[in-house]
Amino acid sequence: MPRPRRRPSRGELIARNSLDRFVGRREQVALFARNLAKDPLSPTDPAAYLFHVRGVGGVGKSTLLRQWREAARQAGAVTAAVDENDVHGVLSAMVAMARQLAERTRPLKAFDRAVEECRREQEAAARPADFDGAADEGPSVTSRAISRAVVGGTTALLPGGGAIAAMVDPDAVAEGMDQAWDRVRGRRARGRDVERDTVSRAFVDVLDELCAEHPWVVLFLDTWEQTGRHLDAWLRTLLRDGFGPLPVNVMVVLAGRDDLHRDWSGLMAQGRDVPLEAFTEPETRELLARRGVDEPETVEAVVRLSMGLPLLADILALARPESAAAVDANGDLVEAAVERFVRWIADPLYREVVLTCALAPRLNADVFATVVPDEARGLWEWLCGQPFVSGNGDFKRYHAVVRAGMVRRERTRSPQGWTAVHLRLADAHAAWGADIERNLPDGRHRQDARWLCHRLDEMYHRLCAHPGGALANALEEAVHCAEDGPETLRQWGDAFTQAALDTNDETLGAWTGRLRDATATGEDPVVAALGALLAHSVLTPQAQAQAHVARGRHLEPAGREEEAAAAFDRAVALDPENAGARFHRGRARLRAGRQDEAVDDLTAAVRLDPRDARALAQRGEAHRRARRFDEAVADLTAALALDPRQVRALGSRGQVHRQAGRLDEAVADFTAALAIAPDYAWALGSRGQAHRQAGRYPQAVADLTAALRLRPDYAWALAERGKAHRLAGRPAEAVADLTAALAFVPDYRWALVERGNAHLASARHEAAEADFTAALDIDPDDLWALVGRGRARTAAHRTAEARRDFDRAAALDPDGAWRHDTVGGAGGPGAPPGAVWWGSTGGPGRCPPDGR
Repeated sequence: MPRPRRRPSRGELIARNSLDRFVGRREQVALFARNLAKDPLSPTDPAAYLFHVRGVGGVGKSTLLRQWREAARQAGAVTAAVDENDVHGVLSAMVAMARQLAERTRPLKAFDRAVEECRREQEAAARPADFDGAADEGPSVTSRAISRAVVGGTTALLPGGGAIAAMVDPDAVAEGMDQAWDRVRGRRARGRDVERDTVSRAFVDVLDELCAEHPWVVLFLDTWEQTGRHLDAWLRTLLRDGFGPLPVNVMVVLAGRDDLHRDWSGLMAQGRDVPLEAFTEPETRELLARRGVDEPETVEAVVRLSMGLPLLADILALARPESAAAVDANGDLVEAAVERFVRWIADPLYREVVLTCALAPRLNADVFATVVPDEARGLWEWLCGQPFVSGNGDFKRYHAVVRAGMVRRERTRSPQGWTAVHLRLADAHAAWGADIERNLPDGRHRQDARWLCHRLDEMYHRLCAHPGGALANALEEAVHCAEDGPETLRQWGDAFTQAALDTNDETLGAWTGRLRDATATGEDPVVAALGALLAHSVLTPQAQAQAHVARGRHLEPAGREEEAAAAFDRAVALDPENAGARFHRGRARLRAGRQDEAVDDLTAAVRLDPRDARALAQRGEAHRRARRFDEAVADLTAALALDPRQVRALGSRGQVHRQAGRLDEAVADFTAALAIAPDYAWALGSRGQAHRQAGRYPQAVADLTAALRLRPDYAWALAERGKAHRLAGRPAEAVADLTAALAFVPDYRWALVERGNAHLASARHEAAEADFTAALDIDPDDLWALVGRGRARTAAHRTAEARRDFDRAAALDPDGAWRHDTVGGAGGPGAPPGAVWWGSTGGPGRCPPDGR
């Protein structure tokens, strides 16, 4: 059964009525109509898939796009159009276009799910990192290098001094460090990847489905000088099949003031550049005739004053001038046209509506009702029908050229009226934002696009009302937007810049220039903007502290750890009662191996906010790394009582239980984490490790194999599975896994030692010695590599060389804890019957069998 035909909305009827008055541009309209009739796969004359309409402001680009869009609809195409009101980033653009496509076709459920998942990722990325030691990844080369320095060169950082340090596996330390970088760097990257990959691919899938049902899907992107700031690279990737094969019957239309830059040259070779020039005199005369302006001298005056710009000619025509004297004016062309238009609106109520609504950068029916008198509430549709009002999404906007003139007029004509309207709008946006915030979970409002729009509109209007009085709060809002990420900071910058332009305030203008210059240096824009804010001491001490925290959080993923730590120090010095500053400094100190200082900061964070589950979990992780297992379990359990779905806290508590030898409890926690996050590869691997330590080798191999299905390059899981194979008596499989791990991480010392043990188990003494020696080349003080090489040399009957290795091991661990060989002793697999090892006194002693 065919779908019932959708009834047009009031906005669409208004748009159609305005199209009925469309004049000129016959050549461009015919060009687009001919293109719609062509076959995109024609070998001789294929349809163009990309159009770029360009021209100065007021020349009629948006009007032409509306005409083209109607032509596309009449040709059976499904269309979507966005401009700067809809586009604040790639995701918002896709959502706006998909919503319009769905309104004209059907619900796009798969795309909606992808967007929801993306937003969850973005919310997770925006929340402060909760490092809990449950690393998603095995150790990286950088982390291992750091951990070797900590374990081998700074043993005072570890409890127990040199003897304990010699027994600590640096790769276990590296796990915690990698997890930190995963949380700081990886989550933000994942948020971007989800936006650019998952959602973009889902968007291409939508286009593919609709292209199978319609001759064309046409996407119109207006005001490209603004929207292109967000979409340029993404759209070029989309057109080059970067998110999956793009159907050939997708057409993209851009409209902007400037030429496309050279990165578009290859794509535009198959597109059409459509420059719009000013109207010819006959076209201007036709427009005036359509508007009922036919007195010869008046027509001549409008033709002369409008300079062929359709927007100005239309505005002047709408005023119904009766004589040339009413048209002629001196001074600025646009100012004169706007002034004449306003003067010629005979009804004072209509005039007030036009001028008052110009003070709002974005309009909808609610904004309209807030600023106009009660008796003007019925004029919303009339306003939307004016030639200088446009918009495709939830909001309408005045043409920038017209609005600028009206704003300047109102600012100087009635300063008190100007202030009153802006304050009324600011209060309205504040109330609307508060209503949204009340209906969202705590702390989630900053990730809500609607709330953010209201917050920035409120800021804009307060700046317009009282530039000096609202400046401090606006700059403090910049700090919060910087915490939310570069896209949010850019939106703040757009609103602040607009306020500076509309008020013509010198101080706001100076700040606009200062921030623009700072972010033009090529540095991370968030770090640069925060640096500029902090350099001029305009923020309160509390706001400065928050700025330092935000700056530190953005310095960390750039590898600037020392600068980040200094930023957190300054934040605490400025505001010792800032819980976030305490948390982040505690986390940074923990990463530096300063566990006790970390606990002090995290204890302060918990005191300031007892319900902060992440601070409790982080303090539990600090206790775990200091091997204070009881305290660690207490904190992690308290954190989980506040937030039972903290996957990483579950993983960290499982790690505590595993380290303390409580293997069944460890398995239970890892299993609980996996019930929440089935794809948590680290938890799968760690549960496999616990099973291996408990001697449950089949379960260990199964979990580690599952982890590797999720992440085939997971070197730690490969090495751990190799060890499970070795202990289960499968040395060949062990060697294969450990070799694969070393292919990913060639200097993975623990894997070299384990592969040496697997070679020993197969009596390949020469290969075993080579692996142990390679491990010792990385770290000459590796206790287990020394013990293993001594075993290999003993098995090869090179007793003197073996004795030197065992003596070196005894020197590293005088107490002889290593003699119990939790990795495998000299008398373990591969050693000849009766083999001996050399104890710290140089005397012989029989090795116990390999107990792990």
